[in-house]
Amino acid sequence: MSDSFDLIVIGSGPGGYVCAIRAAQLGLKVACVEKRATLGGTCLNVGCIPSKALLQSSENFEEATHHFAEHGVMVGEVKLDLARMQARKAEVVTANTKGVEFLFRKNKVTWLKGSGTITAPGQVSVDGTAYATKNIVIATGSESTPLPGVDVDEKQIVSSTGALELERVPDHLVVIGGGVIGLELGSVWSRLGSKVTVIEYLDRLIPGNDAEVAKQFERVLAKQGFTFKLGSKVTGAVKTDAGVTLTVEPAKGGAAEPIEADVVLLAIGRRAHTEGLGLASVGVETDNRGRVITNGHFATNVAGIYAIGDVIAGPMLAHKAEDEGVALAEMLVGQAGHVNYGVIPGVIYTWPEVASVGKTEEELKAEGVAYNVGKFPFTANGRARAMGMTDGFVKMLADKRTDRLLGAHILGPDAGTLIAEIATAMEFGASAEDVARICHAHPTLSETVKEAALAVSGRALHI
Repeated sequence: MSDSFDLIVIGSGPGGYVCAIRAAQLGLKVACVEKRATLGGTCLNVGCIPSKALLQSSENFEEATHHFAEHGVMVGEVKLDLARMQARKAEVVTANTKGVEFLFRKNKVTWLKGSGTITAPGQVSVDGTAYATKNIVIATGSESTPLPGVDVDEKQIVSSTGALELERVPDHLVVIGGGVIGLELGSVWSRLGSKVTVIEYLDRLIPGNDAEVAKQFERVLAKQGFTFKLGSKVTGAVKTDAGVTLTVEPAKGGAAEPIEADVVLLAIGRRAHTEGLGLASVGVETDNRGRVITNGHFATNVAGIYAIGDVIAGPMLAHKAEDEGVALAEMLVGQAGHVNYGVIPGVIYTWPEVASVGKTEEELKAEGVAYNVGKFPFTANGRARAMGMTDGFVKMLADKRTDRLLGAHILGPDAGTLIAEIATAMEFGASAEDVARICHAHPTLSETVKEAALAVSGRALHI
């Protein structure tokens, strides 16, 4: 038996590395298992960070080619250097992953390099070397969900990982799935010159989000050049020298049709990644979707084994995993760690962005909750006009009797930043009136939040 630890975390994504660091800060002897050559998991290496780097670069390209002239900025012919754009993305990834490595050294977290397997309660094997530990945290994250008949090769048919590494701009990119990942990466390649077609099984985009926001979001993306085939399913994919031929059928039945693509992005969701962990051999229970079953303290049915992040139930979001990692680390030393699952914001980093927190109108109706709605459009906001970014609106939902904020949904510029104020208000049980009474700087996009809060009681000032 090699070294012994108080805690071994398997997986160094946002949930895993944050859990390891917080536990070390609290005085535990901690190790983190990671099989990649770099720390940070999917998020930092092939997910959140590289996709945002490409989103920013493609936004800059879009502005230079289509919008600078509106501001009197004449730049002449704009050319795309995709190799340099990809190189910059790699530099951003390296800076972030090296940052986690530094934090491990600073906090004295041991990096166990290799694949981890739980061989018994209190024992983890890393590439054949056994380590003893008082507690184990499973933080192995998620992987792209496959689709029968559509075989990913990361060249012609790609997952989100391959879509980040394309060496040329596809003439026609077909995205299977109208969710967050597909629309973000579709936006990247659309801005760089691809024709983008999105095929979605349901009759709407971004399932789970507010329906009104989703409908206007669809219109905005259509103006940007997206084509949508909603209520449709892909039943087969044939690769040729020229590209990929997809067989597409109506979801509710009907005649199939072929769609030709240069590249196909499969983005129908993600599933818990537990392969090779040895869960069955030690008796850790999983649900019918392969997720590790935990109680309110992140504990599995096996004493001393815990799980957090994408591998358990709940939204597959890096910040949700981080909060769970901190809460669990604090629980392990007897503190009162806590995650408020009712106030976890979600953001789609297209442009304009989509952000949400709390309940949707559809959820409130289903639960029989009486509520008031306040909405304010970005077209009526001075800063948005000055920026030339007026698509979208802020929507706030408040309890009809108490005025307590129940949810908020934003389609618009910097929606991901604006939602933070509302999440903070909701965390402290604020009412729409509370937000409306806060003095917001002028001229700012955040005034749309104040106006939407005023609109809950019919008092918006600028519409």
